[in-house]
Amino acid sequence: MVTKSDAVISAAVDQAREAALSIAEPGTVGDHLGMQMEQERLGTHYFVCTAPAYVGWRWAVSMARAPRAKQATVCETNLVPGDDALLSPEWVPYAERLKPGDLGAGDVLPYQEDDPNLEPGFEATGEEDVDAMAIYELGLGRPRVLSAEGREVAAQRWFDGDKGPTGPVAAKAPAPCRSCGYFLPMAGALRTVFGVCANAWSPSDGSVVALDHGCGAHSEVDAPAPEPHEIGEPVLDDSRLEIV
Repeated sequence: MVTKSDAVISAAVDQAREAALSIAEPGTVGDHLGMQMEQERLGTHYFVCTAPAYVGWRWAVSMARAPRAKQATVCETNLVPGDDALLSPEWVPYAERLKPGDLGAGDVLPYQEDDPNLEPGFEATGEEDVDAMAIYELGLGRPRVLSAEGREVAAQRWFDGDKGPTGPVAAKAPAPCRSCGYFLPMAGALRTVFGVCANAWSPSDGSVVALDHGCGAHSEVDAPAPEPHEIGEPVLDDSRLEIV
């Protein structure tokens, strides 16, 4: 539905400009951009904002007219963005803003009750032997543990990373981690694909590595021996004394 134009509000350009000048910094109210009817006897005048910090923004002055009144009244004056205005990025909650690697000393992540990567852990049965065996053998006793989805996401991330079989170091490795004496297999379902490197000479020391990862510090390989080469005759023979 098209709102009928109002002659009194349309003609109140100077009154609207004065309202904008009353709140704007000196020299920041520019040319009149036009007027838009919001509803019956209510319209908004727009003026260019010339402030360097608000390029693309507009001064908006809302005006209304009472029935049968011959003069408009200023309702509200503010600064609004135009189509090409520079706006702040959309707000992202703290829990969604952090990315892997952002966590620093003293930082604490917000608790996620419905984390798809976790599922309820082992609950005590009340039988001492059963509970002790479950906690010892399965490593549980925690409120939540990794779900199948959580394990899959972690495994894929590690496999595709620098410590996977396609990492730059692995591409030039003489042998895979699976045959290295410093390779410690992981416990649980991931032991079939991953382990931990315990070689202080390796760039992967203390990191989770894939079985098909590798580096030059493999325990069972050796650097090639240097090729022997003959030493030629000395250029300067200083083994004899020259009598002058």
